[in-house]
Amino acid sequence: MAVDRRESQRLRLAKPILALLDGQNALILDVGVGGTFIEHYGTFESGQRFRLVFRWKAEDVEFLCEVRRSEVVRGSGESAVSHTGARFVQAIGDSEDRLQDMMATFVGRVLAAQKINASGNGATETETILAQLGGARRARTRGYMLYRYANGKWFREPTDSPEQPAYGFTVAAYEDEEELETLCRAWEIADDEGRQMIRLVAELSARSVK
Repeated sequence: MAVDRRESQRLRLAKPILALLDGQNALILDVGVGGTFIEHYGTFESGQRFRLVFRWKAEDVEFLCEVRRSEVVRGSGESAVSHTGARFVQAIGDSEDRLQDMMATFVGRVLAAQKINASGNGATETETILAQLGGARRARTRGYMLYRYANGKWFREPTDSPEQPAYGFTVAAYEDEEELETLCRAWEIADDEGRQMIRLVAELSARSVK
């Protein structure tokens, strides 16, 4: 599993997720904060919209999506198989929270496999912190908090921008400071892929700011 940063940061899934695209079977190859990359039968034009549904922890995750690009990768006519990149236009019900939980879980597993853990107490704490980012503490504070790592030190400052820095991460301002200190320590010992994944979950947190 890797991170694709061509648009928004995305997880490139080692094992595709079975989904329904307007009721027809499809495979999710990549998924990210703002969209997805899928394999499916048929063709799409840029700008077309469709509903995408998949399951996470026995619950439906459903989004209205808009096609950004699509190409036929094999076959033709009714048997054509296409790869389509789409952005999420609207989350149905609690789907945004469920997507966040799924991505945090996947990222946590990869970080654990790399033996990245901020406290020395195993992978559980890292996974828990990742899952909590962007959680239910919505109304405490508006805006964002930028954590930038330079010359072996962390610099923390409020910001109006949700953009992710090259060295560090940006999260919603309401996130717990102790959890973020733990995440900073995880960042310090992570490899490049691990750091990109931390930024991905931080982006989920930043996008939760209304």
